[in-house]
Amino acid sequence: MASTILAVAAKSLASQQSAVGSAVERLPELRTNVSSTERWLSTLGGATLAAYGLSNGRLLPTLLGGFLLYRGTTGHCPVSQVLGVSTSDATAKNSVIAAGHGNRADASIVVKKPAIDVYDFWRDFENLPKVMTHLIDVDTTNNGESRWTAKGPLGLQVRWEAKITADEPGRLIAWKSLSGSDVDTAGSVHFTSLPGEQGTEVRVALKYDPPAGKLGTAVAWLFGENPQRQLEEDLERFREVMERIPMAR
Repeated sequence: MASTILAVAAKSLASQQSAVGSAVERLPELRTNVSSTERWLSTLGGATLAAYGLSNGRLLPTLLGGFLLYRGTTGHCPVSQVLGVSTSDATAKNSVIAAGHGNRADASIVVKKPAIDVYDFWRDFENLPKVMTHLIDVDTTNNGESRWTAKGPLGLQVRWEAKITADEPGRLIAWKSLSGSDVDTAGSVHFTSLPGEQGTEVRVALKYDPPAGKLGTAVAWLFGENPQRQLEEDLERFREVMERIPMAR
């Protein structure tokens, strides 16, 4: 909105017959094309990057921080405008992320426990923050829904509500986030019994669109957050915990 007002003011002040007026008239109208979530993440990330760059004499973080600050304070992203993309009025309807959008992470591990025991531990979602370091808290309800709180980049907390979409004891759990969540996500975990006494293969597939979309992913990468590696490390901790727990079955 602020960018649009500035563009209109510039066009009004410049004479239509003058060279300046003609040049201004040819400029594309700057429109707000960034959602409120992207704006505050851009502002916070930009301020942090700019401060780091300036204090350490680094040009790239300073320039990137300045761009993010512009993006956050004006609500306008030149890159999005060129691509014809706008999220200013977008709200997440659900976590069924369209093909070609979002990010994906896949990982698997073998746990030397029966599939039903591994499933039971995972199905009690409130167990997961014990083994997954990026999760802070999970609250479950009686209607198949749950509320999740996780660590985000820059020390932020990200929250979403999820609903189970498939539940096959000892075999499969699938879920998707609900409208209004900070992050749009969908995923599944498969439990496959291996022959003999080899245990259970646990295979997780995640698809997610973080706050600020690709920008959120870029900021996370800048601060060392690698979702694929994080999932692999979480599964390793899950295996270690599961194999230490004596099961009643």
